[in-house]
Amino acid sequence: MSLLERVQSSAAEGEIEPGKRLIRVGDDRGLSLSERLSNTLHRLSWRTPLHSMRLRGRFPLKLIAVPKDPVAGDKAVGEALLKGLIVHGEESVSVDDLDFFAPSLSPAFSDYLQSFAWLRDLAAAATREKGARLAEKIVQKWLAVHAEQVSELAWRPTLWGRRILFWTAYAPYILSSRDMVYRSAVLNALARGARHLDKSADKAKPGLRRITAWSGVVTAALVVQGGPARLAKGEAGLARALAAAVHEDGGLVSRSPAEQLALVELLAQLRAVYLAVRHDLPEFVDDALSGSVAALLAVTLGDESLSSWQGGNMLSKRRVAAAVEGSAARARPLRQARGWGYQRIASKTTVAVFDAAPPPPSRTLAGGCASTLAFELTDGPHRLIVNCGGVGSATSALPAELVRALRTTAAHSTLTLGDRNSTAIHEDGSLGKGVVQVELSSDETGGVAQVEASHDGYVRRVGLIHQRQLTLSSDGRELQGEDSLIAAGGRKRRPEPVPFAARFHLAPSVEVTSTADGQGALLRIRGGSVWQFRCRGGKLSIEDSLWIDGDARPHASLQLVIWGESPPDGMSISWVLKRAA
Repeated sequence: MSLLERVQSSAAEGEIEPGKRLIRVGDDRGLSLSERLSNTLHRLSWRTPLHSMRLRGRFPLKLIAVPKDPVAGDKAVGEALLKGLIVHGEESVSVDDLDFFAPSLSPAFSDYLQSFAWLRDLAAAATREKGARLAEKIVQKWLAVHAEQVSELAWRPTLWGRRILFWTAYAPYILSSRDMVYRSAVLNALARGARHLDKSADKAKPGLRRITAWSGVVTAALVVQGGPARLAKGEAGLARALAAAVHEDGGLVSRSPAEQLALVELLAQLRAVYLAVRHDLPEFVDDALSGSVAALLAVTLGDESLSSWQGGNMLSKRRVAAAVEGSAARARPLRQARGWGYQRIASKTTVAVFDAAPPPPSRTLAGGCASTLAFELTDGPHRLIVNCGGVGSATSALPAELVRALRTTAAHSTLTLGDRNSTAIHEDGSLGKGVVQVELSSDETGGVAQVEASHDGYVRRVGLIHQRQLTLSSDGRELQGEDSLIAAGGRKRRPEPVPFAARFHLAPSVEVTSTADGQGALLRIRGGSVWQFRCRGGKLSIEDSLWIDGDARPHASLQLVIWGESPPDGMSISWVLKRAA
């Protein structure tokens, strides 16, 4: 029996329905004469020498199972897609005008398209019957330019890892057509991509990208073309990738909350693949999923969105909730993290997240920030003290000079010495010398949460260690802080004083009124409470700032700055934030 006959024979078994375990290849039976003529013309357009070569390859006639994506998509984005507009962040493109090779697409938007993550959003807004024709139209556009041509743009291991997860989970949306040639082309591309990934997964950059690639290998082994050998290879590669990229406490080495969220989504999808084929989830994957959720929850604030670290922003509350729910993991927020480094201090409705670790290595994250010993603070659902934030993957959303400025120590709510970064940021964007070691201690005696940390980022340049202590009262109504500059033993000190500035960036919703003595301020949160700020050991000023929201848009805001000069042997300043009403 020829390959074409086998395809047609498989099609004779029946049509696909939502929830069915197998994806079958169909034929033209049951169609009208006009529909058959239309399909015939379409098939002729596909019958090129390249297509003939493709059909000689080894590809699946059906999927072994259809995993259910446990992570809910964005309904608003899906509704826009139904109207013919693909939206991602602040960018959009018409489906009719979609060109997968268009140079005008930003890298973030291109990856969103190429990974087919938009299928999740489409499914949030439309049933298979309503969304399939649109999804297949976009898939056909992709096949026309990328199915045969291996390129960095579309065939990177990370993209194939994500594409395999989304194509298999949303097979009813992209394989509902009765066009046998189209369906065989999709399945052939899927199988070819899986084989490509077998050889290239370890070539992906270490970290989340390599984890994603190996997750694609495992998924292909379980539901596309598999077997014990392929699955064993995939699981071994995934175990290596996770061990190299994730700390024992569940946080990524990149220390990026945005990447941590993506990791939770990825592992939740992978868990669903194992469930679909009724295969036991490996213990190392289960542990990684639980740990990653705990680490993610550690960097959420009182508004249930992410705090802003390592070039990222708050993202979407809905997306964070969807990822945690989809993981099915019963995890509490990680309160004390050594590797992940973010210390969570919470009491009643007050939540603070404190960065008590060095910046991530440049090899693990492009755009790491000099944010050591900065913190963010919320009162219930209201943000009070923030970092300026960043654009995340939407690097083209703001001018490059501003994106670079957002990485500096001054863009975070911490102390700077000599108007320098605690860790150097080179012209090429990589991180240089600075913070190497962070000392950390914490205590929660009597319900009072206290954390103290120090870093050596300024020792080599000015011979001083920066130490910060935060103490949150048991009722959550008062946060006391102390910033100390301590002479480093054995280091030559500068003879002249060193200027310092401790910055407290405020959320855009906070209105500021200076007190008469100039050493304090009233902070009124629109729609929220009033906080008092007092300081000693320096002069207080109110200056302009900005804050980047979850859509990478800048908003004007203000900052409190305690400034002065430190003598060569060090000094300390103290401050307090107290809820007044």
